[in-house]
Amino acid sequence: MQFQNQKISETAELLQQRFELLENKADILKAVELRSLYAEIPTLPPEERGSFGKEINLLKQELEALVASHQEQAEALPSIDVTAPFDINVPADKRPRLLTSDNGTKHPLMVELERVLDIFYRMGFTAVESRQIDDDYHMFGALNFPEGHPARDDYDTFMTEEGLIAPAHTSTMQNRILKQHAGNLEKGEPIAAVIPGRVFRNEDLDARHEHTFHQVEGVYVDKGIHAGNLIATLKTFLQEYYSDVLGDKQLEVKTQPFYFPFTEPSFEFALSCPFCDKAGCNVCSYSGWIELLGCGMIHPNVLREGGIDPEVYTGFAWGFGIERLVMMKYGIEDIRHFESAKLDFLRQFK
Repeated sequence: MQFQNQKISETAELLQQRFELLENKADILKAVELRSLYAEIPTLPPEERGSFGKEINLLKQELEALVASHQEQAEALPSIDVTAPFDINVPADKRPRLLTSDNGTKHPLMVELERVLDIFYRMGFTAVESRQIDDDYHMFGALNFPEGHPARDDYDTFMTEEGLIAPAHTSTMQNRILKQHAGNLEKGEPIAAVIPGRVFRNEDLDARHEHTFHQVEGVYVDKGIHAGNLIATLKTFLQEYYSDVLGDKQLEVKTQPFYFPFTEPSFEFALSCPFCDKAGCNVCSYSGWIELLGCGMIHPNVLREGGIDPEVYTGFAWGFGIERLVMMKYGIEDIRHFESAKLDFLRQFK
């Protein structure tokens, strides 16, 4: 199917490619990209909304047809699973216990990521997926990293022989978002986006560090934005995310000065331990506080590079690891469990 709108056409191509990779094909109908298209309708001029919405609905119908076709084909297949790690003569009570009667369950990280994105959707943010390979400009140059910065050394960052980079942070998308939506600021519309993605760092592996993990970046730009807006946004998100643990309790948060090339001022953001009410426990290393993420006001150089006048507009950004949030929420002691493929661990999140 051909679409007149280029963004919808590109999204359709992306979703059709992803459809082939999904185990549960119906998940394509809940894709972040599809939901983001619907979220864009109110931002368009009134005369464009009808055609834009019609094409989104056509895309959704096309995806529904793909799902239905796949289900019909699956029902026609023989019931014997040739990939099962046992033969048909093994008694049922001797077979490895399946996670479900179907094709398994979602990984706990993906379940929690959907919860994180849903909270930010309700707070007015749209989602833009990060990349798993990028160039030096978007990874460093556009983010105010000086020449010779240690992060630009291939000792710290994974790089290809061609000079491409496996992103160490989802900030690699920040310049693209600023440039794409800079014009909206003149219409009185803020830039509000979250960027989920996989990131890669040359780390020594231990219970708290992995070379590959998931991160969510946040970007907000408008007139009159200050650090108080940043702190309130993060506190609101964390209060909602940990609501199952907190009940009626209110989180306390604090910041302390830090350094990032792309924010000024920069902060480390900590929250009061939701598990012990600051009395001290093994989750917070008996300090009562948990350092959770880095954040700050977007550096004027980064705004300029994104085509935004820092004399008129200000903004904030943050980045946190999904694994860290989930480990805290469920008391998981070792980050390596997430990629271990241990069924005993994964079954706890059915």
